[in-house]
Amino acid sequence: MRKVTYVLASLFLLLSVVDTNAQENKECVIKYNLFSGDYKSKKYDDAFPNLMYMMDNCAKLSVNVYKQGDVIAKDRYKKASNKDEALKLINRIYNQRLQNFPDRDPAKVHSDYATFMIKNKLGTDQEIFSILEKAYSIDPTRLGVRNMYRYFKGVTDRNKDSNPQKVFDTYDDVLESVSEKLADYAKKIKKYRSMEEAGEELGKKDARRLRAYTKNSEALGQVEAGLDNIIVTLSTCDRLVPLYTRDFEANKSNAKWLKRAVSRMFNKECTDDPLFEKLAKAYADASPSADAYSFVAAVLEKNGDAKGAAEMRLKAFNLETDPLKKANFKLKFAQAAKKRGQKSRARQLAREALSFNPNLGKAYLFIASLYASSVNDCGGNIFEKRMVYVAALNKARRASAVDPSIASVARQFVKNYKGNIPTKNEVFTAGVTVGSNHSIKCWIGETVKVPQGR
Repeated sequence: MRKVTYVLASLFLLLSVVDTNAQENKECVIKYNLFSGDYKSKKYDDAFPNLMYMMDNCAKLSVNVYKQGDVIAKDRYKKASNKDEALKLINRIYNQRLQNFPDRDPAKVHSDYATFMIKNKLGTDQEIFSILEKAYSIDPTRLGVRNMYRYFKGVTDRNKDSNPQKVFDTYDDVLESVSEKLADYAKKIKKYRSMEEAGEELGKKDARRLRAYTKNSEALGQVEAGLDNIIVTLSTCDRLVPLYTRDFEANKSNAKWLKRAVSRMFNKECTDDPLFEKLAKAYADASPSADAYSFVAAVLEKNGDAKGAAEMRLKAFNLETDPLKKANFKLKFAQAAKKRGQKSRARQLAREALSFNPNLGKAYLFIASLYASSVNDCGGNIFEKRMVYVAALNKARRASAVDPSIASVARQFVKNYKGNIPTKNEVFTAGVTVGSNHSIKCWIGETVKVPQGR
């Protein structure tokens, strides 16, 4: 009898606990629904008590409690007379979210928190860098656009003298993340631009997406340029050659290291050093790929084997299946043709690049630079020479229009070329009508409109 009584008592206690938990869960759901409704209506003061209840009693209910709670807390901080108290809530949300949802985009959580600290002048540079370092170690692609730049600058400042390889590795990691994002945006932008060019009107949602992708792409392009500006003084041939010579034996089968080393040597035009050939061949052995073969082609070109280089470039191109990457290969071929002095061939290859990716702004800027470098060859007098700049200006404007990732760079090209088009007096002296067609001579062979003049 005593045993039966004990079992019944235990069962009653268990049912009581289950019922209590059910009641608590039910209360949490009610609070969450009220909180979410007030949040969506931007009634942040009304949402606040339910936010605090859930953080105290329903900490693992939903990550949205912390996502939306962060917005509410930052709004309260902005309006608060007692900033310290308001900051405590932001810190609690930040830490409690990471504790209860450690796998739900933690890199972005750290990055956003660092952005808040920077914006409100909170914490030291070292404290902010430490938070960005946490974000970067988890997932570099989830750092905010400006934070990518800040983190890399922090790494550079701390390691440029003592450990330049750390700077180069970080640069490559960040740049690869930026490139991945840019490639993704490029595909999305291409889709919507193709729809527009076909005469299809974008719906509100699609138009909003296109604006967002365009804005983000331009911001990432500025980060890319900013990274290059930081590293340009470090990555000289005088620094790279001894560094990569020292580390070659330890990395001669490391495809990732070889790719980065040979790419940097190529981009910094250190191709005359024997190390470049050594790196390119080792990369091709470690990773027989389109990318590797393109560098081998550069070696063959340097050694005077133009035919072998052309065959190797074709091999690299045919191996690639992604149209955007094919476009980049074609542009590399165009750059090689320019080095050989084959401007017409270089333009043709750049146009072929655009056939694979019509939004490749770099190809338009490349053609613009070809035109600008031919001013003295393609004009018999001052007016004709300045009209070559009009052709270059048109290409630079096109680059800015189709590729937001290089818009800021393209605008500089536009500004430079615009300052060299014919003046009003030169248009008048030439005896031509504004808006009439003008045919540019020599290899360019392009017709442009006579501008009003500057």
